[in-house]
Amino acid sequence: MNLEIRSLRAGYGANRVIDGVDFRVESGSITALLGPNGCGKSTLLKVIGRLLAPESGQVLLDGKSIRDFDTKVLAESLAILPQLHHAPGETTVEELVEYGRYPRRKNGFVLSVHDREVIDRVIAMTSLETLRKRPVRTLSGGERQRAWIALTLAQEPEVLLLDEPTTFLDVCCQFEVIDLIRRLNRECGITVLMVLHDLNLAASCADRMLMLKDGGIRYAGTPQEVMKPAILEEIFRIRAEVIRLPGGTPHCIPTGSLRRG
Repeated sequence: MNLEIRSLRAGYGANRVIDGVDFRVESGSITALLGPNGCGKSTLLKVIGRLLAPESGQVLLDGKSIRDFDTKVLAESLAILPQLHHAPGETTVEELVEYGRYPRRKNGFVLSVHDREVIDRVIAMTSLETLRKRPVRTLSGGERQRAWIALTLAQEPEVLLLDEPTTFLDVCCQFEVIDLIRRLNRECGITVLMVLHDLNLAASCADRMLMLKDGGIRYAGTPQEVMKPAILEEIFRIRAEVIRLPGGTPHCIPTGSLRRG
């Protein structure tokens, strides 16, 4: 399922955060959205996920505006995992994942045999079998993030929007989450658009990287095309060396800040 953004403008009251954004995410690809703090990454993802109404412009799924989708039908095609999320009370992993089946339930709140099969499959896919009866609040950061990703997978979406899925995780957990996202993309064909802060994580898994600054897309291309010292200096105000890892993946080595004051 292709995702296309046309002339999008959005913000909060008089504060416009996104100003004329255009890009396309090809079906079956992983696209990483990067940029400095406050540049509008999360706002853009909220508009694409229909959590925030735009001032103008369009978000299209296979050529159809998301405004024209019934909410439940849209949830069958597109899932979003915001940066901040909270499971109430003693909600277990299994109960959390069950919530993801709501858009596809045929009999209200009754889970069908197929619903149970999907829940079991995504719990296995996210390596949560031994944790399914544990309250979400008792999990580690990486385990908790896998549980929330499992919830979105239970929707069986074709497009997955992730807002900083590796934030607050240690290095090992970051790699585990990125490996899971990459596997979901390759094995299930899910189209992924995600906000990331870590340039090297993004370069390791994304087909395309979008560099956002001051409300607009400044650069878009493969990691090899946009991970260049001059671009990183302009977007992030850092000095950096860029080396190539075996296989050709670019790797950024920051050497200093160019900010003043």
